[in-house]
Amino acid sequence: MTGRISLEGLEFHAYHGVYPQERSSGNKFEVDVVVDTAIDASAFADDLGGTINYEGLYEVVKEEMAKPSKLLERVGHAIAAQVLRRFPQALSVTVTIAKFNPPIGGVCKKAAVTIREERG
Repeated sequence: MTGRISLEGLEFHAYHGVYPQERSSGNKFEVDVVVDTAIDASAFADDLGGTINYEGLYEVVKEEMAKPSKLLERVGHAIAAQVLRRFPQALSVTVTIAKFNPPIGGVCKKAAVTIREERG
């Protein structure tokens, strides 16, 4: 059986950006991660081993968000690749990362990048 597991609205203070001030002072980011996954029948009998643990999924996102990068595309790819590595039952991963108040010279609540990766 397949299903979808998601964590939405994860918030981090991180140091991603092209400009030096973004990498020194940081910014607020929001991350959504959606995993299409095989779900073992044991999950329906309350066995956590039959599904992806939310806490483990959060740890992957947290670890990758802690690594400064110039581009959100790189961070999204790293999160998706780690999810596929750590969770063999994951079939595909979609990661959306939004940066609040990006330095674009105008008013913008947030800028976002979405990356989707599939197993195989």
